[in-house]
Amino acid sequence: MKQLNKIQSALFLLGGVLMVVGACSFVLKQIYPSLVETTSWVFLLGTVLFSVIQSMQTYEGKSPVIHRLKRIQNVANILFIFAGISMVDTVYTFTEKWLGNPQLFYSIFYGKWIVVMLVASILELYTTFRISHEMKGEECK
Repeated sequence: MKQLNKIQSALFLLGGVLMVVGACSFVLKQIYPSLVETTSWVFLLGTVLFSVIQSMQTYEGKSPVIHRLKRIQNVANILFIFAGISMVDTVYTFTEKWLGNPQLFYSIFYGKWIVVMLVASILELYTTFRISHEMKGEECK
């Protein structure tokens, strides 16, 4: 696995922290409604940083299992970015204006970023642990 340099590692960590801060702050919108507009952009920035830096960490070996897991991880990265865009859309309701029908917007798009983020998180956890396990097995050979 290609190692990240110090700047890339710091940006990767910053992206992860921004994702967590953005998602947790968005949940507190009942207490602090003024935070919602800012935290949705914080989450989107975090997902972009996290996903781009993780995509830069390529696997140069020959194991088809790790290559498959990296492709699944790239799908999770795309889902994270889509969840960030969906969170911003939940706040600013861009899609509602395009659809012209508020009921259709709320039934299809509103708040669905949580489901997308959950699926991406599960894929990310699975691939992270499996890649780690496969890399240890590859070192033993």
